[in-house]
Amino acid sequence: MVSQVIFLYNNLKFTEQPAQILIDEPVSVPKNYQHVLALAFAVKEINENPNILSNISLGFHILNSYYTAKMTYKATLSLLSTQQRFVPNFICDNQNNLIALIGGCISEISANMAIISAIHKTPQMVPNEAHQHTGVVQLLQHFRWTWIGLLAVDDDKGDQFLQIIVPMLSQNDICYSFIVRIPKWNYLDEMIDYGLQRSVSYAIMFERNPSVFFIYGEPPSFQVLRLIVFIAPLMEYPPLGKVWIVTSHWDFASLSVQKIWDMQTFHGSLSVTVHSNQPLGFLNFIKVLWPFWAKGDGFIQDFWEQAFSCSLKMSKGQKNEKEEKICTGEEKLENLAGILFEMKMTGHSYNVYNAAYAVAYALHTIYKSSSKQRRLEERERVTLQNIQPWQVHHFLRSTSFNNSAGDTVLFDDNGELVTGFDVTNWLMFRNGSVVRVNVGRLEPQAPPGKELTINDDQIVWHPNFNQVLPTSVCNDNCHPGYSRKKKEGEKFCCYDCAPCPEGMISDKDDMDACVKCPEDQYPNKGKNQCISKVLSYLSYKEDLGIILATSVISFCLITVLVFGIFMKHKDTPIVKANNRTLTYILLFSLLLCFLCSFLFIGQPRKEICLLQQTAFGSIFSVALSSILAKTITVVLAFMATKPGSRMRKWVGTRMASAIVLSCSFIQAGICTLWLSTSPPFPDKDMHSVNGEIILKCNEGSATMFYCVLGYMGFLAIISFIVAFLARKLPNSFNEAKFITFSMLVFCSVWLSFVPTYLSTKGKYMIAVEIFSILSSSAGLLGCIFSPKCYIIILKPELNIREQLIRKTQ
Repeated sequence: MVSQVIFLYNNLKFTEQPAQILIDEPVSVPKNYQHVLALAFAVKEINENPNILSNISLGFHILNSYYTAKMTYKATLSLLSTQQRFVPNFICDNQNNLIALIGGCISEISANMAIISAIHKTPQMVPNEAHQHTGVVQLLQHFRWTWIGLLAVDDDKGDQFLQIIVPMLSQNDICYSFIVRIPKWNYLDEMIDYGLQRSVSYAIMFERNPSVFFIYGEPPSFQVLRLIVFIAPLMEYPPLGKVWIVTSHWDFASLSVQKIWDMQTFHGSLSVTVHSNQPLGFLNFIKVLWPFWAKGDGFIQDFWEQAFSCSLKMSKGQKNEKEEKICTGEEKLENLAGILFEMKMTGHSYNVYNAAYAVAYALHTIYKSSSKQRRLEERERVTLQNIQPWQVHHFLRSTSFNNSAGDTVLFDDNGELVTGFDVTNWLMFRNGSVVRVNVGRLEPQAPPGKELTINDDQIVWHPNFNQVLPTSVCNDNCHPGYSRKKKEGEKFCCYDCAPCPEGMISDKDDMDACVKCPEDQYPNKGKNQCISKVLSYLSYKEDLGIILATSVISFCLITVLVFGIFMKHKDTPIVKANNRTLTYILLFSLLLCFLCSFLFIGQPRKEICLLQQTAFGSIFSVALSSILAKTITVVLAFMATKPGSRMRKWVGTRMASAIVLSCSFIQAGICTLWLSTSPPFPDKDMHSVNGEIILKCNEGSATMFYCVLGYMGFLAIISFIVAFLARKLPNSFNEAKFITFSMLVFCSVWLSFVPTYLSTKGKYMIAVEIFSILSSSAGLLGCIFSPKCYIIILKPELNIREQLIRKTQ
C-alpha cells in the first residue's frame, strides 16, 4: 500500500502507514524558518536511512501558532481530527497516526499543547529551565556582578520566573535595581501602541546605574524591547550600553519591518543557550533551497518575501501597481543578515533535529520488539498503525543514540534530555549580521562548583566598556581596610564603607565584616594585612636594659665598697654602735637587693620566674627586718639607761636576731605558700602592646604577689613609725633619724610603684619594678650609711669614744 504524506520538501513514499509528528512553530519571524528546515532535514535523513524504520516513512505536520493560545489549541485539535475536517477526537480514516509532538521554542506554546495532548498521553519534549537559571546566577557570580536590572515578560511565565529568580539572587548576594515587565504582543500594531503607552515606565532602564540586565522573555518580547530601544532617542533617553544576559528562549531575531533597525545596543550580549552542533549535510541541504520546488511547504514563500524584501507574486505574472522588487528565486540564504536567518543550526533547531531522531529510534525499537513477538507467537503482521502514542513513552526514556554531529542523545530517569548549555557571546554588526561565539559551557551534571566554565578572554563587550570587564555594583567596592556598613532603607547590595576598628583588618574587597588577626599577628597601618608580632622583653642588648644593668652593677660596687669600709673600721665606735651584726646583715641584704634586679632582665624562663618575685620579696624583707631591729634596738637602749629599768635584759644581739629571723620567716612562709599553690610561670602577653608579643613572668596569683608587697609595706611602715618616734632620743650615734628619712624614701617609692606598674605595659612594667628596686635600695643605702661613711672617711676625729661620751653628756 502506497500513499502520500503531508511533508515539506519531497513526496516521501512509504509501504506502511506513516507515523505523524507535529511541530508547532510560529514562523511569522523569518528566523524561525530554520526550525522548519531542521525538522524536514531530520525526517529526510531518517526516511533515507535503511537502518532506521526500514520500509516505513515518517510524515509530519508543521502548524503556525501565531504566538497565541487560541491558534495553538486549534492547531493541536486539528491533529486529533480527520484531515480537512475539524472534528476533535474523531478520526474516520487511517491515514494519520499522531505519534509525538515537538513543542515550539516558546514555553507557552508547549504548555498549551500539553493541555490537550495530555488527554491522549501523546509524548511531548520540553526542555527544563531550572538549569539555565542556576547557570545565569553562576555567571553573575563569576563576573562579580551584584547589582542588576531584571526584565521579565508580562505574563504567567514571567511571574513564575520572578518568584524563582528573586530569592535565588538574594541567596547568592545579588540584588536587583528594578524589575521591568515587558509586554508580549502578537501583532506589530498592538505592540507599537502598547510600547508607546508605557514608554515612560521604561525610563527606569535608562536612568538606573546597573551595567547588567538579565532578561527573561521570548521572541515576541524581544520585538517590544527593540521598539523601546528604537524610540528611545525620540524620548531623549541616553543610549543603552549594557551587558544583556538572556536565556535560551531568547533569540536576536527581527521582523521584516525591523531588519533595518540598529542592533548595536545588544552587541556583546551573553546567553545561556541550548547546546547546538552542526549535523552533516545540513548546510548543503539549505543551500539548494528555493521558493518554488517545495510544493508542500506553506511557509517558504512568505519567508522568502519577508527575508529578501521582494515579491513572488509578480514573478507569477500578476501585476502590482506599486513598484516592488521582484523575487528571482535565485537569492542566496547565506547573503541574509543573521537577524533574519542563520546558516548554522541554532540550539532550537538542533533540539528539533534531535527530537525527530529520538521519536524515530523509539519507533524503531517498538517495531523490532513487535517483530520478535510476532515470530514467537506466529501472529498476523503487526504494523505501527496499531501503536498508540502513550506506548511510545517507555521507549523514548530508554532511547540513546549518536547523531551525525557526533553528540550522544539520551534521557535521564525523569525523562529529561541529558544535555549541557553553551554560554554564547553575541556580536552585532551594523550591516545586520549576527555572530555567535561560544565562550563557555554549562554542564548541570558536573560536580558542584564546576558546572560553569568561561573563557573570559574570548568575550567581546559592548563598546561602552572599551573591552574592559564591566562592573555592575550598587556602589564602589569597599577596599581592603574597610568593611560594608548597611544603608538604612536600601537593599543589602547598597552599603557604605566603614574603616576597620582597631585591631581588625579586611584583606579583600567588599568584606561584610572586619576580622581579627591571629594572636601572634597584628594589623598593619592600612588595616588590610596581618603582620607577625615581634617578641618583646627587656634585653641586655637594648639601651634601657644596658642602662639598668649598668646601674645595678654600680650600686653593687658602691654597696661592696661601703661593706669594705665597715669591715676595715669594724672596731671603731661608729661601726660598733647599734649592733654591728645588724649592719652587716643590712649591707649584705642590700647587695642582694641590687643583684636581684638581674632576674628581671633577659628572656623569662621557668627558673627565673620562680625566683623573680619571691627572691625580691624575701631579700627586701630581710633588709627591712634589719632596719626594724636597729630601730627597736635604739629604743630599747634608751629605755635601758633609766634607773631600775627592766629593759636591760632585752638589749643585745638575741633580741635583734629574733626580730630579723621572725619577720623574715613570715615573708618566707608567704613565698613558700605562693610557690606551692600558684607559682609564677613564663607567659606571653599578646594584646597589651600593639605589634608585640610580650614575654613576661606571670605572677600566677596576683593576690600572693600583692601579699608579698603588702607585707614589705607593713614592715616599712612599722620601721618608719618606730624610727620617727625615736629620732630625738639622746643616744650616741642615734640612727633613728636617718632610718626615718630612709623609710620615707622607701615608702614613697613603693607607693608610687603600684599605680605606675599597673599603668605601664610590656617591658616597661619590668623597667618600673627594677627602677623601684634600685631607687628604694639606694635610698636605704644612702640615707643610712652615707652619714657614717662621711664620718669614717672624712671626719675620723669624730669616730672616737671620747667624742661619743661628750655627745652623750
